[in-house]
Amino acid sequence: MDSKELLNLIRFVAKAGVSEVKYKTKDFEINIKTPLAGSEAPISFAPQPVAYQAPITAPVATATPVASPEAAASSSEDESKYVTIKSPMIGTFYRKPSPDKDVFVNVGSEIKNDSVVCVIEAMKLFNQIEAEVSGKIVKILVDDSSPVEYDQPLFLVDPS
Repeated sequence: MDSKELLNLIRFVAKAGVSEVKYKTKDFEINIKTPLAGSEAPISFAPQPVAYQAPITAPVATATPVASPEAAASSSEDESKYVTIKSPMIGTFYRKPSPDKDVFVNVGSEIKNDSVVCVIEAMKLFNQIEAEVSGKIVKILVDDSSPVEYDQPLFLVDPS
């Protein structure tokens, strides 16, 4: 990691308002700690190494469970047939490639395995996220321009 990338990481930590970030790759490991005003419990991120090549594909898994038992019975039957596209990294979720362009996908959009469904910005790098599944977008689970965590569900896809 060169000094420019290190400065970008430090700026990212300062903007995120967290007290500690641990970043580890094959070559090195870095821990950045900052005082977090008004917070006694430290918050930590464990970011995954970010490849500097686009596009990055999102891991595919099953739908997440619902909290209430009554809703779980009915919605688990409905959502069990859907595939969840999850975030492969932490960052900021964007539905558009740029503010003046149209969104990548909407509810009801047909997608293919290599379709770009969103962009996640991490440390000033915009990473295109591919679907890795063919089907129809059923639900968009994240608002545009909102922060996302690693492995956070982004979209529900009907693969049929």
